[in-house]
Amino acid sequence: MNYRQGKVALSGATLLALGLNILGFITLLPKAEVVIARETQPNRTAKSGNGWLAASFPVENFQAYTSAFGYRPSATGGNRWEFHSGLDIAAPQGSYIRNWWAGTVIKVGDKTACGTHVVIKSGEWEHTYCHMEGYVDSANGRRFLIDRTGGIQIWEGQIIPTGARIGRVGMTGRTTGPHLHWGLKYANNYVDPAMVLREMFSQQQIARSRTRVNIQQSQVIIQPGKNSGSVGY
Repeated sequence: MNYRQGKVALSGATLLALGLNILGFITLLPKAEVVIARETQPNRTAKSGNGWLAASFPVENFQAYTSAFGYRPSATGGNRWEFHSGLDIAAPQGSYIRNWWAGTVIKVGDKTACGTHVVIKSGEWEHTYCHMEGYVDSANGRRFLIDRTGGIQIWEGQIIPTGARIGRVGMTGRTTGPHLHWGLKYANNYVDPAMVLREMFSQQQIARSRTRVNIQQSQVIIQPGKNSGSVGY
């Protein structure tokens, strides 16, 4: 895919730049459905104090943020608008995906627009990772995601620690290029992942500056789109 550096082009509203700082050592969405977007306000969901210090950035070999959360024109062409329920993070195909926050795998799947994906629940939070390499199989009545080349096997019901490798960036499902579609919900309401990352990296930057660790600079450009009723990945 060709992306404009530092920009996500959606329809005519004001661009909001969010500066995000990525650690140098940065140590799966359910079935598509028509939704009414309900975004939880960040001040109701953000961890207090230094609560985000242990969180992990979800992609290794980060390249760019290629599509923001919210309404946008259809990613695969046409005139319709769709609700994009996560943040698209581009990385080379085969790059490892890491678990953002410790939790339990509540779903694996591979038959939707989300492609091969994992959904993990961490308390009130639910985080989804789409377009991964591999496929879903079952054994002894349990479903699991398997990516043999990447050495990944993730079972439903499995507890995954923060930062653990849970898959690799692929092109399964509805996608025009290799990227991770990363979705977040809090108390069953969609949350803009960029808002969470902003708070997370702000806290981590402060902690790192105290230990004089060098950081890599990145940026997300967010532009709200118009109303529609379709889900996009």
